[in-house]
Amino acid sequence: MTVLPYLVAGWIFLIGVYGLVTSRDLIHAVGCLAVTQSSTYVLLLTVGYRNGGTAPVFADAPTNSRVVDPVVQALALTDIVVGATVTALLLALVVQLRKRHGTVDPDALSELKG
Repeated sequence: MTVLPYLVAGWIFLIGVYGLVTSRDLIHAVGCLAVTQSSTYVLLLTVGYRNGGTAPVFADAPTNSRVVDPVVQALALTDIVVGATVTALLLALVVQLRKRHGTVDPDALSELKG
């Protein structure tokens, strides 16, 4: 088992968080959040990977064959759907914010400060 996929997932996460911290635009922040969430796809696929494993279809496979974990694959697909939904919702909120306040710069939104 190699550590490289875990490092790649951590690197993608750090790049996304850095983009979130340095973002001066809400659309850029939503994109960086999507990049940050994509690190979880790599992490889930790394956890479910089996060296020499085959697809988890047991119709023709012998009983002692190695297969990848189908639960982790289902979680990765669910993560992709949830990520796309959250990204679409956040972009819709940014569009409405632009219509009402005329800007997507977080510092220029003085009406939202408490």
